[in-house]
Amino acid sequence: MADLNSADRPGSFSGRLWESIGDIYDAIRAHPFITGLTDGTLPAESFAFFVMQDALYLREYAKALAVVGSRASSPQALRMFAGHAADAVAAELELHATLLADLESLRKRQNAPSLLRRTSLIPATFSPRRGGSYAAGVGAVLPCYWIYWEIGKELRRQGSPDPAISAGSTPTARPSTGSRIGRDREADHVAQALSGDERALMSGHFRTTSRYEWMFWDMGYRRESWPV
Repeated sequence: MADLNSADRPGSFSGRLWESIGDIYDAIRAHPFITGLTDGTLPAESFAFFVMQDALYLREYAKALAVVGSRASSPQALRMFAGHAADAVAAELELHATLLADLESLRKRQNAPSLLRRTSLIPATFSPRRGGSYAAGVGAVLPCYWIYWEIGKELRRQGSPDPAISAGSTPTARPSTGSRIGRDREADHVAQALSGDERALMSGHFRTTSRYEWMFWDMGYRRESWPV
């Protein structure tokens, strides 16, 4: 299983987080949406649907990053998340410019059920009224950075010719993907001050959001719609 940063920090909290989703990451790599990007079996309609939903997601993800940053305990973390939020907005605009010719249809596009659930989950994790915290928010936003980084590397290793590399699997589309929260060790830094129960909650959010990453690609592959 690919590993962004735990290899050089064995036993770190972030390393254990990554190890805890080995089954989920393996399922993502084996999903027909991902394998179809390199073997040519992904339907064009599914890819187009995914890109449109991803643009909608990036808008909400930018808002989530801004809110997480507003709860940060240090100016450095605040600056990091504010920059990532700006990068997510830029990535959405890049999708518009390169892959979405009909912007009016995007504006009218309804969020798929999995997208709505995914974007609703993250704000709930750091809502004080729901017992949330900054640490829980970091755990919830981290999988999007990390998993996309690893999948992007996997696609490039396999020589994927698909524009998905620029549409959602590079640091351009996932702001500073897999670096700042991971390599600058914000997750590890936050975890140092947590109790065992708080670490378990952060880990639980990390695993839950990782599952939503699988669901997001599955949503695109099936071109998910509302049942009624």
